[in-house]
Amino acid sequence: MKDIAIKRWLRVAALLCCMDNLHATGLRVTDDRGVEVSLPKSPQRIVSLLPSLTETVCELGQCNRLVGVDRYSNHPASVRDLPKAGGGIDPNIEAIVALKPDVVLMATSSRGVQRLEALGLKVLAMESKSSTDAQRVMSKLGQLLEVPDTHRIWRAVDAGVMAAAQSLPPGARSLRVYYEVSAGGFAAGTQSFIGEMMTRLGVQNIVTPDLGPFPRINPEYVVRANPDLIMIGVRNVQGMEHRPGWRGMRALREQRVCVFTAEESDVLVRPGPRMAEAARLMARCIQEKGLK
Repeated sequence: MKDIAIKRWLRVAALLCCMDNLHATGLRVTDDRGVEVSLPKSPQRIVSLLPSLTETVCELGQCNRLVGVDRYSNHPASVRDLPKAGGGIDPNIEAIVALKPDVVLMATSSRGVQRLEALGLKVLAMESKSSTDAQRVMSKLGQLLEVPDTHRIWRAVDAGVMAAAQSLPPGARSLRVYYEVSAGGFAAGTQSFIGEMMTRLGVQNIVTPDLGPFPRINPEYVVRANPDLIMIGVRNVQGMEHRPGWRGMRALREQRVCVFTAEESDVLVRPGPRMAEAARLMARCIQEKGLK
């Protein structure tokens, strides 16, 4: 009996040792730069400087960990009252440091990554251009926040996109569409998450794959392509009809233009948990304007 008790004690001691080692190892997440970020434990104070990352953190049920966000993060409504720490491209370094975050979430393209790291802050840089990117980012944030089964959340998003596609008639497949993402003529290419969604909805993107995910398009390119339907946000639509040659395009002649509100545009251009809602907005546009 004494030997059995000793063996049990040894097993318990070994288990406790393993747990101590696991705790000592902490949490390690590799970001989109290929940089491994090490933390002693899952962060409790987070600054998010990209709206899609903010929305994903909240979709994972961890909004309460956010202590600051960028000026554009506005969903869900609860994040609007959080301290603002500049933008993704022009972060307010002093404001971020003052918030004492355990980790800062930001885009790989942000100019502030190296500056924050030089000040000793932990930075996880992630940026989604495709649907696959968005799924990977959600998985990495789930790992960071120790939220299990992010795949279940993504499956629900994917099912919503599929349902939106199935709501459209076969006639949608003949539509040639131009989607303008932002001012300056930046468009959604076929390799972007928006372009991928257009493909799933069955329409044809006038932007060719060789131009990349979000190319800057010359207005003449659009005139030559003569799309059946144009999708554009209200922030970018001003003066559109005055672009050289645009008034003669079929989409403008027949008023086949969907002008999304600012709130709708936010949904559409953010790769993350609201992509199913984005698909429904695009499907409604196709139904109301493209198939009339």
